[in-house]
Amino acid sequence: MSYVQGFVLPVPADKKEAYRKAAADFSPIAREFGATRQVEAWGDDVPDGKLTDFKGAVKATPDEVVVFSWIEYPSKEVAEAAHQKLMSDPRMENMDMPFDGKRMIVAGFTPILDEAGKTGSRTGYVDGFVAAVPAGNKQAYLEMAKKAATVFRDYGALRIVETWGDNVPDGKVTDYKGAVKATPDEKIVYSWIEWPSRQVRDEGWKKMMEDPRMKDHQMPFDGKRMIYGGFSPILDV
Repeated sequence: MSYVQGFVLPVPADKKEAYRKAAADFSPIAREFGATRQVEAWGDDVPDGKLTDFKGAVKATPDEVVVFSWIEYPSKEVAEAAHQKLMSDPRMENMDMPFDGKRMIVAGFTPILDEAGKTGSRTGYVDGFVAAVPAGNKQAYLEMAKKAATVFRDYGALRIVETWGDNVPDGKVTDYKGAVKATPDEKIVYSWIEWPSRQVRDEGWKKMMEDPRMKDHQMPFDGKRMIYGGFSPILDV
């Protein structure tokens, strides 16, 4: 089974190119150790929330932009082995990190849904989500996600991925649990939708909100604590 390392981090707005370059320099090393895909997406449509939001999740300052990023591996074993190798690789010592790493949040996730939609287009926009779901509602959440994925595909989505928290550590400054105010009986879900462009995404969401298939859409979790936003890929390898 595949495995995902999901990241959310704040980057100074004027460090966008420096961050992209650092991520691009890191990519060959990650691939060497087994990574199959790395995506770095720059905050574009990241709203403020009443209870939770992406900015609060990483304590972003007004001059910082939220980055939603993930690395895919063929299995958890490969991901864990890669992590160990990266921590001891001398090439990482000189790697420039143009952001506050103490506020970056990262965790390991197991995909529970990975559905492809429209083919023949490259990802041009990403919707990112983080939610807290009661552990006992895993199957109910999956069924809800499957129904929603069908609608997203109908309106142009390229791929819909839902991942279930597997190795979600507590952080000293920030972490996923705090980001969505998770309770001890809840699991973290990290998910994303890939679109060919923001225009297709905006039109797709509008149509989805009017689609009768979504009218009786029951959410087996507290949607008020879910954080979400739109992101533009700056690296996809």
